[in-house]
Amino acid sequence: MFQLIETICFENGAFQRIPLHENRMNRSRYHLFGRTKQLSLNRLLCIPESLIDQKTKCRVTYSDQVEEIEYEPYIPKKIRSLQLVRDDTIDYTFKLKDREQLNRLLNQRGHADEILIVKNGFITDTSYTNIAFLREGKWFTPASPLLSGTRREEYLQKNLLFPCMIRPDELHFYEEARLINAMLSLGDTEPIPTTSIFQLTIDNG
Repeated sequence: MFQLIETICFENGAFQRIPLHENRMNRSRYHLFGRTKQLSLNRLLCIPESLIDQKTKCRVTYSDQVEEIEYEPYIPKKIRSLQLVRDDTIDYTFKLKDREQLNRLLNQRGHADEILIVKNGFITDTSYTNIAFLREGKWFTPASPLLSGTRREEYLQKNLLFPCMIRPDELHFYEEARLINAMLSLGDTEPIPTTSIFQLTIDNG
């Protein structure tokens, strides 16, 4: 049976974006396992007293039902450069615990800190985040991500982020990139200049 994960941010005394996380979990359970009974994260999550004043990463492992819930202080990675890699067959529609495809691509990052995946000619995601690009004061994000993240969805709903099909040779139109996911907001990460996004090489496509 497939195992999936949901990563939820606890910050400022509350779990963040719970309805979006619940929607994704329940959609996944329905599509993969035929489950129609809705899970309620508010009934399942309980922050440990020792972590209540910290930004905390909550990791929910589930299949047709919740199997494990883990909590740990969140320590962000330092990402300053990205290597474009190509994979036209990768499918990460569901947030699977099995990251074999992503890890295989991550091994192609060379001297960069992280990868940025190109599928069918268009930029999608890094190995663990969605991405946003700044252009003339507006933030844009790939219109066809590998995984539709909850932070990305929140920004789209609030018109803080706009979907756009972006090709690798169009990156010079943008000033910088920032990584976003459940744990990372636009303001949490250091800007990555688009000059620090390395183009595809002969060896990886």
